[in-house]
Amino acid sequence: MLQARGLAIDVVARRVLSDASFTVGAGDKVGLVGRNGVGKTSLLKVLAGEDDAAAGVVLRRGTLGYVPQNPRPRAESAASALSHILSGKGLDSAATRLGEMHRKLETDHSPAMIERYSEAEERYRHAGGYSAESEARRIAAGLGLRLDRVDLPLGVLSGGERRRVELARVLFAEADLLLLDEPTNHLDTDAKTWLMDFLRDYRGSVIVVSHDLGLLDASITRVLHLDAGRMVEYRGTYSQYQAARRLEERRLSSLAQRQEAEIKRLSLLAEVMRRQTEKRARQAKSIFTRVERMKADRVVAPRRERKVKISFPEPPHSGRIVLHCSGLAKGYGGPLVFRDVSFEVERHDRLLVMGLNGAGKTSLLRILAGQSEANAGAFRLGHGVSLGYYAQEHEGIRAGVPVLAHMREQAPEAEERALRALLGMFSLTGDIARQDAGTLSGGEKTKLALAQLVAGRHNLLLLDEPTNNLDPPSRTGVARALAAWPGTMVIVSHDPEFVEALRPGRVIFMPEGRVDYWEEDLLDVVSMA
Repeated sequence: MLQARGLAIDVVARRVLSDASFTVGAGDKVGLVGRNGVGKTSLLKVLAGEDDAAAGVVLRRGTLGYVPQNPRPRAESAASALSHILSGKGLDSAATRLGEMHRKLETDHSPAMIERYSEAEERYRHAGGYSAESEARRIAAGLGLRLDRVDLPLGVLSGGERRRVELARVLFAEADLLLLDEPTNHLDTDAKTWLMDFLRDYRGSVIVVSHDLGLLDASITRVLHLDAGRMVEYRGTYSQYQAARRLEERRLSSLAQRQEAEIKRLSLLAEVMRRQTEKRARQAKSIFTRVERMKADRVVAPRRERKVKISFPEPPHSGRIVLHCSGLAKGYGGPLVFRDVSFEVERHDRLLVMGLNGAGKTSLLRILAGQSEANAGAFRLGHGVSLGYYAQEHEGIRAGVPVLAHMREQAPEAEERALRALLGMFSLTGDIARQDAGTLSGGEKTKLALAQLVAGRHNLLLLDEPTNNLDPPSRTGVARALAAWPGTMVIVSHDPEFVEALRPGRVIFMPEGRVDYWEEDLLDVVSMA
């Protein structure tokens, strides 16, 4: 299905992968893993033909389905979600043409018209058109899109729902090769389980990038691990890969230590011999030559996965009431997503927003952040409140603007050294500070957006799925930092471990807007709401 030979990939003049060669055969399920920023998304773009490699070739055979990290189908009001899914096989236009011909047939009963309609219907039937709609609805439902939303125009759906529609369209197309970049982002537990089963039974080949270890363990048969510009292949499930990698790291670490010890011993011996007789000096020269060969051929001990330590600054003081909302309502041209939502948030509160997909969680946060207008109602911030917003879609990260400039916007008076230190806290080091923010990976964009929140010194944070795209060490570091921060938070998250670390005090259930105290039992339904 796919073959890569001598592949090298550059991201803004920074080489992230060198001399990678691998083959994906029919039916292979491959997991592409590695820390944020090692080049996983860039590699997938090259394999999909969206970007060019710096060197090497990619050979593909058969049809291709590609789902990028943040798929965004065009929100055309005239196109329904179902029609967009059917477009994966070109059946949307075929169904439209057949419908138009059927309407003409009601007034034109000529033999020629009847024959044209019969031929078009036969082609549609042969292409699976009549069974396609039920299959499209089945896939959409499996991915968590409610049945009553499938027939709505794309423009009415939420951002999370449109992502599900795009993923459903690619899965429905039944391509020979699927390239999936973080497909479980924004999916609840049931949808993740369904996707795991779907990928495991999929007849085509799959390459998937994911930090969702459950998905990888259930679905894949091989792992490609990217680290420090090179690729290592492991056979088996993700758990087997982790065990094999630990053994390999121990072996390499032991070998590296032995080699370093031998290099030191020979170097010291040669240095002593060099100062003795002429004969011994010649022998020392030979030993030095041997040491140089050993240095050139020595293995490098694998880097340990370092812990990510993040700290948020002490928030500035604010009044007791931080946020007051009254009668908020929001819709997108169709029925209102929510109405009459009223609540207050006090200083130090941690309010978790819960609700099924499409219940208006992101819409509510966008209104509070001033990114969207409510259809009705109003809200106001309390005295001395400084609001910071983490957007699920990374809307604040703009292509063409360097990373450091994004930080400067949040802290105009800060020295460059201080801003670089903040970026370094999120593992955004070196030349990344001068890099175009639009070229960052999804995980790096998440880190930049969080670094901006730190630089802004806010006392109210609106957080919409802040752990999406993060590798496990970064996710743990962010959770610990926010758990220790004494400011006020309004949070949307499907990540139970993250929510458990934050220990919210209250919860608001959308779309009804009912506010209640947080209970530990609710942790079981966080991933579903």
